[in-house]
Amino acid sequence: MIALLRAELIKLSTTRTFVALVAAAVATSLLIASLSALLGDPSEETVLTDVFLSDTSGLFVMILAIIGITGEWRHRTITSSLLAAPLRIRFLAAKALAYAVAGLIMSAAVSLAVAVVGWTLLSVQGKALPEIGDLVGQIVRTVPVSLLPGAFGVALGSVLRNMTFAVVTVLLLSFAIEPTVSFTVPEVGRWGPTTALPAALAGLEASDIGFEDAALPSAGSALLALFAWIGGLFAIGALLLRQRDLE
Repeated sequence: MIALLRAELIKLSTTRTFVALVAAAVATSLLIASLSALLGDPSEETVLTDVFLSDTSGLFVMILAIIGITGEWRHRTITSSLLAAPLRIRFLAAKALAYAVAGLIMSAAVSLAVAVVGWTLLSVQGKALPEIGDLVGQIVRTVPVSLLPGAFGVALGSVLRNMTFAVVTVLLLSFAIEPTVSFTVPEVGRWGPTTALPAALAGLEASDIGFEDAALPSAGSALLALFAWIGGLFAIGALLLRQRDLE
């Protein structure tokens, strides 16, 4: 398993897609944080969420993971990959772990960049700054959450298999389906895997992510729910992978 994981990490880190999506995550996060710091007027109570919670890496690592697993089929490398790893469930597990690690690295890089840039811009303008301990605590809480989107992306991609369809699906979930369900059926929307549950794990309030009518679950409940989402999709993906003929 260690050898499989190492191989997946090497495969992941040497692709242009990984570099491009890491750059996109850092750039978009810094843009949001910079605009919030320059144009907003956060108070000491809101500055952490207004400026320093601008981490978009979760979405980008989900997309990266989907591309990583569906690309095996699209580029017809799945046959050689499974010849090297005949146990298909272990192959899928190694993929999920590799992209979980990628999410952790990406989120750590984004969080540190946002902290430095946000702090600098707020200091120059003489605006409210958070306590160092609060900022560090927030980073410590939010960065580990980034382990899960990568695993979720692999699990979802293993079920859907078509790259374009899977990427569009996760974008619709994040920006349309979950917000709509949260507005119309709050008790259901609070269990959404791409927005509500990660926010709950990060210790955010529903209002921080625009979910005014739905109280987020506790961190423990959110963790169990996300594991259920990932585990359910992974089980379906593993079953389909075992049954599919290689091309």
